[in-house]
Amino acid sequence: CEKRSVMLAFKVVACIAAVVGAALLCWQWELTPLQTACVQLPSFFALAMMMSSSNMMMSSSSNSSSDSKSSSSKRACVLVLGDFGRSPRMQYHTLSLVANGWLVDVVAYAGADPMEKIKGDKRISLHEIKAAGKLRPGLPKIAYALYAPVKALWLAFQVVWKLLRIPFPDFVLVQNPPSVPSLPVAWLVCRLRGSRLVVDWHNYGFTILGMSLGASHILVRIMRAIERRFGAKGDLHFCVTHAMAQDLQDNWGVKAITLHDKPPSHFAPLNAAEKHKLMMRLSKDDSEMFKVFPSQGTGAAGSNAFYDDPAFAVPRVDRPALLISSTSWTEDEDFGILCDALDEYDSRRQQSPSAPLPNILCIVTGKGPMKEHYEGIIRTRQWKHVRVVTAWLRFEDYPLLLGSADVGVSLHTSSSGLDLPMKVVDMFGCGLPVCAARFKCIGELVQHNVNGLLFSDSKELCENLETLLRGHPTPNSTLKQMQKRVLEFRETSWNDNWNKRVLPSLESFSRR
Repeated sequence: CEKRSVMLAFKVVACIAAVVGAALLCWQWELTPLQTACVQLPSFFALAMMMSSSNMMMSSSSNSSSDSKSSSSKRACVLVLGDFGRSPRMQYHTLSLVANGWLVDVVAYAGADPMEKIKGDKRISLHEIKAAGKLRPGLPKIAYALYAPVKALWLAFQVVWKLLRIPFPDFVLVQNPPSVPSLPVAWLVCRLRGSRLVVDWHNYGFTILGMSLGASHILVRIMRAIERRFGAKGDLHFCVTHAMAQDLQDNWGVKAITLHDKPPSHFAPLNAAEKHKLMMRLSKDDSEMFKVFPSQGTGAAGSNAFYDDPAFAVPRVDRPALLISSTSWTEDEDFGILCDALDEYDSRRQQSPSAPLPNILCIVTGKGPMKEHYEGIIRTRQWKHVRVVTAWLRFEDYPLLLGSADVGVSLHTSSSGLDLPMKVVDMFGCGLPVCAARFKCIGELVQHNVNGLLFSDSKELCENLETLLRGHPTPNSTLKQMQKRVLEFRETSWNDNWNKRVLPSLESFSRR
């Protein structure tokens, strides 16, 4: 059984190597990206057909090995082809599994530290996947097209190796996207080992690729075919919205359970003493984060924009409004809208000095490919009543900062229009009303004029900020009402939702 498993794994790697070989030939022949994709197409289909044709062998393999699998404890594998420390939903899945008796092996990229609860739990084993290196900017487009299969080969080899070496799991819970190579490889290993495949649909991978290549590009169509074929082979499916569940059912015949994100218990509003303690500590780490605005004058030694005397938790009456936005700095979040809205807000504030509008300190958290680009844009702005600070916080400090803020902003618009921004869930958990970009299914989370405000452009966002911040630091009636409705969102916790929607299905996979 083990020999057949290893042989099949090597066949998969060999097929992927054929894709790489075809790519190298295309490089030598100096073909266009479209011609390159056409040459590689047979290799992709050879891989898919070979894996499909191996069903009988894998079924007999899993049957013969099932008697030897340990039934003394429940065990699960969580597969994330991304930075596990920046994947909160998958971390919450992991903690919920452990809380319900599973031992968990996490196979993921190394990167940001996960939550302390995960790092310190002996029931959770972390298995690191090394990320493929990035090509330097400025190369011809063909270079990036050719490098893609090399990267897929590198990742596929590592994932197969890790998944075959960990203790037998009852099921593999895989995050999608990314779809390639995680879905085909996870399906293959599950078939080899007799485990169940569980897919958690956060979005569609092919729609993300389509944002850079165009929806009609042949590589996007290939990605869609792979995602549809292997994603549909899952034994159980979860997704993040009702809209996505309906789309999966209508277009791919996949029946998914909607598991809306909910904030964990450590996302909560902070009291005055807790806010003071956080800001004093962060000010020591970064003196620029909360520095005094010119219009505030000077204060005691160690004072900042929020506290005139650092020794006392008494906030300044002229403190700025604290605006929070979390972003992955990708193409599906247009940070330029926020910059333009703050431009307009600053201009209106200067033109009407007596207007009851506060200064704004906007802290933007997160990492991503377009961060440096927008940081350059921020440095060119000559704001007098607005300041934007980019920050990367420890996982434990992020909910504390949200709990200290006045308003949140979400720029997420979704490549598919079917997923929801986790950042809004976190903000709601901390009692924070949100201004959110308007898109197809955002109404499943943010209800306009109920728990937040929606916007389509920078002008509308600026008006939203004026509506919520007018009269600061005393909350106006609109902000108070929204704060009340946001707190209702916390009545159902992640654990309650998970135990109701997920646990019964996963328990059926246990071999105790």
